[in-house]
Amino acid sequence: MQDIRIKICGLTRVRDVEAVAEAGVNYFGLVFFAKSPRNVSIAQARDLALAAPVGLAKVGLMVNPTDDDLRMILDEVPLDMIQLHGSESPERVAEVRARYGLPVMKAVGVADEADLARVASYQPVADQLLIDAKPPKGGDLPGGNGLSFDWRLVAGRRFGKPWMLAGGLTPENVATAIAMTGARQVDLSSGVESAPGVKDAGLIRAFVQAARSAAAKAPPRL
Repeated sequence: MQDIRIKICGLTRVRDVEAVAEAGVNYFGLVFFAKSPRNVSIAQARDLALAAPVGLAKVGLMVNPTDDDLRMILDEVPLDMIQLHGSESPERVAEVRARYGLPVMKAVGVADEADLARVASYQPVADQLLIDAKPPKGGDLPGGNGLSFDWRLVAGRRFGKPWMLAGGLTPENVATAIAMTGARQVDLSSGVESAPGVKDAGLIRAFVQAARSAAAKAPPRL
């Protein structure tokens, strides 16, 4: 039996924190990006983080944050990991990791083979990689768009660091995604929502069940 780790991003309510904890999710994400319908204030994020039980990792999603942004958030919100979801350079990822003493996950948008070349530059500096669908040209949101990419691009790949598959995942397609890619970690936001920013406990349970069932059937990775 293969294990899989699951991240639900864009939580906005304490009841959603409780729902992901009850479902056995491993990470949850708090979005600090004003254009997102899942954006939370620092005060909201603190309340949500404090509602999390021990063992549920709290991830702060930020887009090209300044040092002032990071300081204000981290002074108030007890995060376990920083997720950089903008156009941060490898040098900036390394700087954030060194300065703030938290593990850093770097998101990289993928649409074709050429985009995967960018992933290699982050391997030496990030603790984890998030392989996400590239946002549509001109779109306001770097993630959380409910879009997937051609999963065959990452089938059988090794990235040198723990990596997470994201982009358009739902309870209905996560088994196919795991089978095609061999992903041992998956992340989603809109796929378990009844409205933007409003998580559905039933959909969360269905997603977790589907992901764990698929992982149990997957062949071991060598």
